[in-house]
Amino acid sequence: MALPEASRILVLRLGAVGDVVRTLPAARAVREAYPDAHLAWLVEPGAASLLQGQPWLDAVHVFPRGSLRQALRRGRWMGAAAEAGDFLRSVRDARFDLVLDFHAILKSGLLSWASRAPRRVTYSHPFAREGAAWFATERAELSPPKQSRFLRNEGLVRYLGVESAMPAAPLVVPSAARARADAALRGERPVAIHPGTSDSTEHKRWTAEGYAEVAKRLAGAGGPSSIVTVGPASDDRAFADEIVSRAGGAARLAPSTPSLLDLAGLFDASRLYIGSDTGPMHVASMVGLPVLQLIGPTDPVENQPFPGTPSRTVREQIACNPCRRGCAAATCMKAIRPASVVEAAEALLAAP
Repeated sequence: MALPEASRILVLRLGAVGDVVRTLPAARAVREAYPDAHLAWLVEPGAASLLQGQPWLDAVHVFPRGSLRQALRRGRWMGAAAEAGDFLRSVRDARFDLVLDFHAILKSGLLSWASRAPRRVTYSHPFAREGAAWFATERAELSPPKQSRFLRNEGLVRYLGVESAMPAAPLVVPSAARARADAALRGERPVAIHPGTSDSTEHKRWTAEGYAEVAKRLAGAGGPSSIVTVGPASDDRAFADEIVSRAGGAARLAPSTPSLLDLAGLFDASRLYIGSDTGPMHVASMVGLPVLQLIGPTDPVENQPFPGTPSRTVREQIACNPCRRGCAAATCMKAIRPASVVEAAEALLAAP
């Protein structure tokens, strides 16, 4: 299939950091297929800083989700409408001729349609939801109905005729971010433990006791020490402090990472990532850091780590997992044994 002509292309993927990061390989493949095109990305504020540091993107359009929500909560309807109108005009004035809607929900479908691009491509059912497919001019039918997000995104660009849809090193770590990490770590290459999750997905967390035990066993066997990174959730610092306290010197708090690019630089300077299914886990895999994924309620098929990076997944099957909503008991996460995590970590550390 011949590539369609396009000189101004918009990638549309809103949402959480992990979802945006998992779209990077497909978007990077589009760049390689269209080296001379203007390639832009429409994203929400949470992941914007990561995209703004990518030299292969020409522009990043940030959807003002936070300010719009705040205006509506305060009853400033006219102000919200004016801000939304200004943003939509800026997207329309960019005169895109091809939009790739990887998000495929009502909001992204409306944004795609508002761009007035003559060619708007998204998924067909079941990957398109909330009527998003009605706003596209073309819909890619993918099979099977359950597959990893990476393969799903790859399928959309393959629909266009892009052959190389899984490029190596899809995330570029700026040299300044890596230099800051090297300076903070003083040449050490530790194991990076990211124990936290968002405030709404605490059911994805493993235990502080488990992480501390893993850090002690890895360091006690002559392996590297661990650093514990802190995310933006309200109780992440307290959770990290508890792990460090329990680890008895085998782990310490990670250097501060004020931006996602700083976090990527820290992972780039580490030897191994250990954590649950979160955006930082996918950031780590995007920079080529081997990742050890601990999952319970998460679907192990849809949420596989990037296939271009060495990885292992530790998971205990119980009667009710995977599930979409999780539960306060988090029984499936508590069932994970430290010995299984240490075994998988040592295998990844020993690999070439």
